[in-house]
Amino acid sequence: MTRSPRHRTSREGTPVDAWVGARIAGRRQGLGLSQTALAERVGVSFQQIQKYETGINRISASRLYQIALALGAEPGSFFPARDPSSTQGERPAASWPPAGSPAARLAEVVSRIPRRKARQALLVLAECLAEPPGAHP
Repeated sequence: MTRSPRHRTSREGTPVDAWVGARIAGRRQGLGLSQTALAERVGVSFQQIQKYETGINRISASRLYQIALALGAEPGSFFPARDPSSTQGERPAASWPPAGSPAARLAEVVSRIPRRKARQALLVLAECLAEPPGAHP
């Protein structure tokens, strides 16, 4: 017996939703906000922010606007740049950092550090470790 393909509901995400969610997560982490802090600013649960960031749930235009305001960004900044030579419906390029990578894991862990100064100190340390040997006299 052949199973018919499952139809998407209006709440389920697409590759573009995953792209937008990854960009939101990157902006949130760059600002040093936890998912809980963003959720409080937007008025949703942190679980809902998780679903938006992973692309499991779609984000309505009004919710995207709220999220953009909470993150101090323009709503359009979360979408991939449109290449005029690309074809319609083409999947956006993979986001950076790739999910599950050491960089993504580090960003997630750092975003959970409650003290802003501690997060900044860790960033300074990481930048120092990333400099090539002999960069400082």
